[in-house]
Amino acid sequence: MENLHTLPLLPLRNIVVFPHMSVGFDVIREKSMKALDAAMNGNKEIFLVTQRDAETEEPSVTDLYKIGVIAKIEQTAKAHKGASRVMVKGICRARLCKITAESPYIVCIAEELKEKKGGQMIMNEGFVRSLENIFDEYFTLTKNVPPQTFIAATQENDPGCFADGVAANINLGYRIKQEFLEESDPYVRTEKIIAALSKEIEVLKVSREIEIKVKGSIEKNQREYFLREELKVIERELGRRDGTAGEADTYRATIKKLHLKKEVAEKLLKEVSRFEKMSAMSSDSSVIRNYLDTVLALPWNRQTRENIDIIKAKEVLDADHYGLEKVKSRILEYLAVRKMTGGREGSVICLVGPPGTGKTSVAKSVARALNRKYVRISLGGIHDEADIRGHRKTYIGAMQGRIMSAVMEAKVKNPLILLDEIDKMGSDYRGDPAAALLEVLDFEQNFAFRDHFIEVPFDLSNVMFIATANTLETIPAPLLDRIEVIEISGYTNQEKACIAERYLLPKQMKKNGLENRKITVELSAVNDIITYYTRESGVRGLEREIGSLMRKAAEKFLSENRRNIKITSKNITSYLGKHRFRIDEMNDDDDVGIVRGLAWTSVGGDTLSVEVNVMPGSGKIELTGNLGDVMKESAMAAVSYIRTRTKQLGIYDKFYKTCDIHLHVPEGAVPKDGPSAGITIATAVASALTGYPVRRDVAMTGEITLRGRVLPIGGLREKSVAAYRIGIKTVIIPQDNLPDLDDVPETVRSGIRFIPVKNMDEVLKAALQKNKKEQCFIIPEVTEDNKKECEVRA
Repeated sequence: MENLHTLPLLPLRNIVVFPHMSVGFDVIREKSMKALDAAMNGNKEIFLVTQRDAETEEPSVTDLYKIGVIAKIEQTAKAHKGASRVMVKGICRARLCKITAESPYIVCIAEELKEKKGGQMIMNEGFVRSLENIFDEYFTLTKNVPPQTFIAATQENDPGCFADGVAANINLGYRIKQEFLEESDPYVRTEKIIAALSKEIEVLKVSREIEIKVKGSIEKNQREYFLREELKVIERELGRRDGTAGEADTYRATIKKLHLKKEVAEKLLKEVSRFEKMSAMSSDSSVIRNYLDTVLALPWNRQTRENIDIIKAKEVLDADHYGLEKVKSRILEYLAVRKMTGGREGSVICLVGPPGTGKTSVAKSVARALNRKYVRISLGGIHDEADIRGHRKTYIGAMQGRIMSAVMEAKVKNPLILLDEIDKMGSDYRGDPAAALLEVLDFEQNFAFRDHFIEVPFDLSNVMFIATANTLETIPAPLLDRIEVIEISGYTNQEKACIAERYLLPKQMKKNGLENRKITVELSAVNDIITYYTRESGVRGLEREIGSLMRKAAEKFLSENRRNIKITSKNITSYLGKHRFRIDEMNDDDDVGIVRGLAWTSVGGDTLSVEVNVMPGSGKIELTGNLGDVMKESAMAAVSYIRTRTKQLGIYDKFYKTCDIHLHVPEGAVPKDGPSAGITIATAVASALTGYPVRRDVAMTGEITLRGRVLPIGGLREKSVAAYRIGIKTVIIPQDNLPDLDDVPETVRSGIRFIPVKNMDEVLKAALQKNKKEQCFIIPEVTEDNKKECEVRA
């Protein structure tokens, strides 16, 4: 058949050749060069077809598109590194029918494709004109089409040839061009090219807009730079100094006005000189400007006049806080020493106590009494040294530390700075903020404190620091050495009731819009809120409950059109719901093996029962109730002591072999630990083994040793209040804790008889009822060996 041609095949990468178009490309592959030689030795015709994937080195028939072009080789030449440069001109479209040989080069049979003829002349002209218009717009936007190529393409009147010429010269991917090559209908091909060009023109327009904007921005910056330089020259000629030079003059005048120390002034003037020499567009210029603005904003010479009036300070503290007599007294002593020493006494107060006990408000009151600016720094959760000392100013986003920020906020160099939650600081790979505070709180060093950002020494010796903490356990020892601890104990129920009546009720009534309403809250209702709805050392929860009470009352005023409301202990549950907590009341009777102990918790004092059962067994000791290691050790020490006192107590001396002892502390879900239950456990065990009941109105606290000595404990004030709350009349305490009774409220001291003891014999004498005795089942089974001993015991 005349339409079939047997020709050498040359696979193409990333390019598509169209009929009637001349294209030049390099031939590198060995097979392709042999196919080129074979064509040159023949009629110079070769079949060109594009690979589907340009990375394929040895393409097979499946790796090639089916439609290619039969081309005439017009010229060949040697290129670099053994490659050949070839110029070809497309003749016609052809379809790959079959590959007849693959070595030494690819030989194929290609079928020549006849292009569909166009229709009427008017239709041809319409398609040509449409394609010409859009190609002209594309040519205007792009720089990839040479003018001579554009002119040659637009001379064609046949839509099919014109479309092929345009397709060959536009900057599109080879896969899109392959689609144009495979379309034999000239009109459809022209429509596809027009659509592709329209999309490409939109992309080129967007690119051109972006290019114009970028170029305009660069030109504007260059223009501004040259104008600024010219302005500097003009200003120098006229003797004027504006812009960066003017800012530098302003900085110099400010530094001179502040009368800074010589080393500080020299450092700042050096930075000003650097700033003056820099371009305003430089990033370093903005860094130095920010640095100078920050340093010059510090209150180098501004301070408030401190007014240390002890009488006024006492009035302020009494007006702001109820109770806390020991704390107020210690603060007044501190202020008196500051007045006597000229205000440089040099110690830092740390108020330590449970949450809600008024530590922060005490610091505010001191600031008000001394006429000092008050600034609070929250240290809870910080774990980066830079939070205290700041960052180096060369870092991106660098800023001063919290200490210097607080001084800037106060706008004076002698504020009162509250270091809140000092016990909750952490540390990690970024440093230890507690270590950074050592210099801040040491009056031997902080007169020349250096913040990393500020870089020059700043005098902090005029600053009065007060710290707050909930516990001392997490404060590092070096930091603790620099502060003077004032402990704030929890409030008693009476103190809470007075605080609620004087401060919290009026505050919440005003906050909820009830100050002009007739509402009465009886003292009994306040006591019930304290007892049954809160369990805390402070009054923060109490204030929340009073706020809830006031909101409920406001609702009743509006919804029920009430004129007055009276809240008592009888109707308190209708406002706050059922009781949330219960009081662990005093036992009804004197019981064997049940002793009331006293414990300290984070929310104040509490009572706990220690129960002991003795059963026939093999000497096991069972401890239950979620006890900690220290409390378990106290139990073992108590049992060891009892074993050494069997004769004096009248206990069978082999009880540890013939019976099991089970010790339990109720409320097993609550962890319990500490040594202060030692004498309580020993008394419970002794009562269970002897059968003597324990007095129900006695509670006790103290640590026990193996030899029965009673050691002192902490938290006596809170424990005594807890005993008083449930009606305990007698509290057994260690002899060494007698001085701590001064801290116990007067109402508690008058209602409880405290019995100081030195050893367990005195404890048992005060706690056990020797005139009553219950049956005890630790007497061993009667055998011939121990018959006499059992008769004696019976």
